Amino acid sequence: MEILDFLIIALYFGVILWIAKWAATTKTNAEFSSVDYFLAGKNQGWLVIGASLFASNIGSEIILGVSGAGARADMPTANFEIIASLVLILFGWVFVPFYLRSGVYTMPEFLEKRYSRACRDYLSVVSILAYIITKISLIIFAGALVFEVLGIPFWTGAIITVVATGLYTVLGGLRAVIYTDLVQAFILLLGTAAVTIFGLYQIGGWSELINTISIASQTEGNPPVNQFFNLWRPMEDTDYPWTGMLFGAPILGVWYWCTDQYIVQRALSAKDISNARKGALFAGYLKLLPVFIFFIPGVIAYALMQKGMISFSMDDADQALPTLITEVLPTGIKGLAIAGLLAALMSSLSSAFNSSSTLLTIDFYQKFRPNASEQDLVRFGRIATVILVVLSLGWIPFMDALMGGGIFHYLQSIQAYISPPIASVFLLGLFFKWINARGAIITLWTGFAVGIFRLVAEFMSKEGSLVVAEGGALEYFLGINFLHFALFLFLFCSAILMIVSKLGTPQPAASLELVTFQKGSSATTSKRSQDFGITVVLIILVLLLWALFSPWGIG
Repeated sequence: MEILDFLIIALYFGVILWIAKWAATTKTNAEFSSVDYFLAGKNQGWLVIGASLFASNIGSEIILGVSGAGARADMPTANFEIIASLVLILFGWVFVPFYLRSGVYTMPEFLEKRYSRACRDYLSVVSILAYIITKISLIIFAGALVFEVLGIPFWTGAIITVVATGLYTVLGGLRAVIYTDLVQAFILLLGTAAVTIFGLYQIGGWSELINTISIASQTEGNPPVNQFFNLWRPMEDTDYPWTGMLFGAPILGVWYWCTDQYIVQRALSAKDISNARKGALFAGYLKLLPVFIFFIPGVIAYALMQKGMISFSMDDADQALPTLITEVLPTGIKGLAIAGLLAALMSSLSSAFNSSSTLLTIDFYQKFRPNASEQDLVRFGRIATVILVVLSLGWIPFMDALMGGGIFHYLQSIQAYISPPIASVFLLGLFFKWINARGAIITLWTGFAVGIFRLVAEFMSKEGSLVVAEGGALEYFLGINFLHFALFLFLFCSAILMIVSKLGTPQPAASLELVTFQKGSSATTSKRSQDFGITVVLIILVLLLWALFSPWGIG
């Protein structure tokens, strides 16, 4: 790192903190309401929403994880990014109208309007725990790895990450988060694109990249060249079978993109349904880029390592991108790339902080203090952020046992165990009025019990504290691929939801008008034509990517 690199990083911090200060001080404390703090005033346009959706999702853990997968020749992990584009279409067209019509602040609040208070409490608790386990602590963990690249010790980096990001999140709420996200999204794209361009230049171009990997594949133990550029693997593959990717990954996507407060809160800030939908579609287009700016740099790092131009351990392939940045990029571009990683880190972490504090404030604090003033709600939201930071730091040491497949594998496998029952209750509840609260709460708890049992058993077996009998039912249960498990658990939960609901009585029709599909409602028919063409083009681009990176394309 040269002086120019540090100046670029300092400039990045200066711009972000200035924007955050501007967003946080547009109103006085007396004027700063809960709508401003938690939903950014509900007057945001599609560009801000789409950029915030993308920036919030793309944290350092995603960048390091996907690039690490590139170095390990695990291209199917990039499919999670591509499939997200299709799920965002579902989010914009199906889910967004219901959320905005109902006027909710949180997803648990929506679940209460559709089902019951018990369902709301369940989702609130599970969501907050999920943020600590799969979001906040993992983002901090990956951010600390970025700081290690700069020579800063792990825990020092983790604390710097929390303090720098928490400062403007606590003060400005979603308004500060969403406007800094807009800038951070483009810094992120610019920085990571620079890594791809200069990495390809260093290796000698695309053809030389393929040639280097082909030569390396002749050495025993190295993966074949087609494994680096093929999104699809056989059904019997233990990590990423095509059946699990095509049918199981969307279940994770529905939970994450369509029902998770962390993501949906950005769409709730939209001025209207059309802007929320366009924002979701814009984010869908941006989600097609990680294949080229996250995954391919990992492949480039692997090729450069084979040529002896850089050095990192394949046992810690998540360090591939940081190594590529520090050892290959020229002065100035190196600072830009680090700024891109920090932008990813800060945008996703600030979003997680704000979403968590929203859940704690609206779903718990306001319940116990229904007469709390707007200033009381904002004050508690800030306190809640600080509490979550401490809890997240405490979880980090326990993550190592579950990190065997790299950061991204850890993230996706945990989500596979908690997302299916939530996705089932939300998705089916929108379209079938006869599904009732009793069926929903039984489904949520049953699915949670099965998912947590799998998670705990898997953890204990890896640690050696649980002996699994060979050929037994438990060995078979733990041997199910996590994507197949997500699909099976979704179908199991859906069956329970429908059976229990059919055995009970439907909820009053009047209470379901805003939260279920109504034939001919304006929410499903207005302003659709102008977004239809954008949607069709996005679907075509997804299909082209699938064809390009397949056994019949590059792979």
